[in-house]
Amino acid sequence: MTAFRLPSSLAAMGLVAAASVLSLSASSHPPGQPSRDWRLARLPRVLLWAWERPVRFPALPSTVGVAYLAGTLVLAHDDVIERPRLQPLVVSPSTRMAAVVRIEVDERRRPPLTDAQAHRAAERILTLASRPRVIALQIDFDATSRERPFYAALLARLRRLMPADWPLSITALASWCLGDPWIRDVPVDEAIPMLFRMGADGGAVRSRLDAGQDFSLAVCRASLGVSLDEPAGRLPSDRRRYVFNPKAWNERAVARALELAAPVR
Repeated sequence: MTAFRLPSSLAAMGLVAAASVLSLSASSHPPGQPSRDWRLARLPRVLLWAWERPVRFPALPSTVGVAYLAGTLVLAHDDVIERPRLQPLVVSPSTRMAAVVRIEVDERRRPPLTDAQAHRAAERILTLASRPRVIALQIDFDATSRERPFYAALLARLRRLMPADWPLSITALASWCLGDPWIRDVPVDEAIPMLFRMGADGGAVRSRLDAGQDFSLAVCRASLGVSLDEPAGRLPSDRRRYVFNPKAWNERAVARALELAAPVR
């Protein structure tokens, strides 16, 4: 069976050209700007995160997709340093894919976070994400209060430049969806509350969800991020699940992810 394969060398990753980005922009979609709900409907109900390690997925059901780390951008002074994925990824050809790009800040060379830097970052992100069969883009950036205006500007630029029918999602600290709703007006289709590795906020967030309360922002009520190695507790059952596995993905781990994503009856 043929499979989706990501190369493991910088040279091979460098073959992605700007023309690929432009060709993806011409993908078919309904007349006019696709709606948020229409874009999100293209995503599977469960997506398995694949970070920077060799990954070979077993055959997945049609309701399951893969959100894979396509690369990392490091903002250092005026530079935007690109680290493409170097580890192999093998996925069945029928599996829908979302490209994830991680953003990090070099605190020893703190960036100015200018519009020009946001423009360069957007171009690099779209190049990293421009792979066959990718249908969505996700950004992973734990932005501090100082970095939030830059992040909002970057997301707005990405939404203008990326294919109109691609969903744009971000990972979100749970606090962003509750008492610190700075993401209310950013142009994303979904913000994924990360319900693992939550630190000091974890107890309060879990108590809120266990009590049947929801997140404050509508953009945070489309999906949830969970991990196989942390108890999920009571979660809304009508949400897309992004599932993290700290170990290798195999048939057993996929089965556990599907159990975790199953609606509570």
